[in-house]
Amino acid sequence: MSILKFDNVSKSYGTGTARTDVLKGINLDVAEGEFLVILGFSGTGKTTLINMMAGLESPTTGDVTFKGAPITGPGPERGVIFQSYSLMPWLTVSGNVGLAVDTVFPGLSKAQKAEKVAHYVKMVGLSHAATRRPAELSGGMRQRVNVARALAMSPEMLLLDEPLSALDALTRANLADEIERIWEADKKTCVLITNDVDEAIILADRIIALNPDGTLGQEFKVSIPRPRDRMEMNTNETFKRLRADVTNYLMDVGIEAKVEGTRQLPDVTPIHGVPAAVAKAQEGLIDNRFLDFSQLHKVYPTPKGPLTVVEDFDLKIDRGEFISLIGHSGCGKSTVLTMTAGLNEISKGAIKLDGRHVEGADPERAVVFQSPNLFPWLSARENCAIGVDKVYPKASQPERQDVVEYYLERVGLADAMDKPASDLSNGMQQRVGIARAFALSPKLLLLDEPFGMLDSLTRWELQEVLMEVWSRTKVTAICVTHDVDEAILLADRVVMMTNGPQATIGKITSVDLPRPRTRKALLEHPDYYAYRQEVLDFLEEYEHGAKPKPKAPKAIAAE
Repeated sequence: MSILKFDNVSKSYGTGTARTDVLKGINLDVAEGEFLVILGFSGTGKTTLINMMAGLESPTTGDVTFKGAPITGPGPERGVIFQSYSLMPWLTVSGNVGLAVDTVFPGLSKAQKAEKVAHYVKMVGLSHAATRRPAELSGGMRQRVNVARALAMSPEMLLLDEPLSALDALTRANLADEIERIWEADKKTCVLITNDVDEAIILADRIIALNPDGTLGQEFKVSIPRPRDRMEMNTNETFKRLRADVTNYLMDVGIEAKVEGTRQLPDVTPIHGVPAAVAKAQEGLIDNRFLDFSQLHKVYPTPKGPLTVVEDFDLKIDRGEFISLIGHSGCGKSTVLTMTAGLNEISKGAIKLDGRHVEGADPERAVVFQSPNLFPWLSARENCAIGVDKVYPKASQPERQDVVEYYLERVGLADAMDKPASDLSNGMQQRVGIARAFALSPKLLLLDEPFGMLDSLTRWELQEVLMEVWSRTKVTAICVTHDVDEAILLADRVVMMTNGPQATIGKITSVDLPRPRTRKALLEHPDYYAYRQEVLDFLEEYEHGAKPKPKAPKAIAAE
């Protein structure tokens, strides 16, 4: 039986030439007790769609009904959990959840209300923080309060607008499991908006893609029996097939080839400040052990004594190798990267690049951070040009400009070179950061969670861009990531770190998959899920801050 229905619904903003059509001709039936997931890229109208379900927006044309009656505004029967939270800053965690309970259950006694509040606060893992106010909570903890508040209203239907996106991977998985348990126990109807394919398959009865043009796309039925264990899914053939089908569809409709232009890279040689005598002695350059980490340690002084964050980090990387560095939060991944960049002092041991000790920052080591760190008043072209003059002092101005424009074209910004950074989306800003790094012609490219602030599907797109540009330069690269699929997709070797403090290398997996790589091709490769399982098994062993005895890492020196 249908509980919510869209009948030929369209939504537009503005009028005349300023009119923007966000959703077009939406026909949708949500069955009572169903768990429906709407999956799509940012900017496809997903939030507008769920706002109409919640009664926060009205359609321009067509009808939206709940149990046969038109939706004219919000109602307690439809509980909404948004991506962003709106908590009362003067109330505690329990006080914020209590607001919902007081509104929906005014007849309960004070003790019954307190019991209900405590139940939902515990459900999201915040019992220890029940008396804290929002200012004392992390962003992820605030989102958990938001989830608890909506669940405490016991609505007939839960509407979830990317509610888990602010949470770390472990909390996100735990909370998704809890939402699924609530749905199964109470048979609530759930509609989840997300851009995470794995999350969609784990939770959904049915997945519907939302196309970039605002129309509903292909529908995918999820026939995998419940409960769906995340680890077991990695060996489930139905999961693998569905994952490939959904991914291929989204990439076909959402990721167009954005590598533009036919500009040639000028034949100019970068100068990275190497003394002439050293440069002459190193002609031919080192291919093996091009980057050499030897007994690397990082120790911070604390009031309680020295704290060793990273110890005995020993790794040899060949020229042109792409390394993914992965591990749980706090394992020292970014610490290793910032020491390699020369931005963080080495406590003990050494890092050598091309036979020379790393000392201080240098454009020979280009860094792409999670945040692109652009000057907002400068254009994409001007931001990308920073550093190019220093690196190519013997090149003419037109040649240096050609270098900048070549890489901006390669990352898909041919039409946006002269836009100020402040006018660019997060994804476009990160494209500028990638172009800027490659334009320096670095000996070493360091990527610190470069796509961590982006939604899943935009990450896919920029991973493709990164691989396309990297395949042309074959620059030696290290990418810090928490994303298992990203680690395997990009890397020749995946280096896994144990939990901190005293984090070190726990395991190294060589990824023998053909290049050039695409996400589509990898999902079809017979060995892909075996590599994925290796990394997942390691991460599970170190889940919840566990510190099992590290195994002797394999193949530390590149073959």
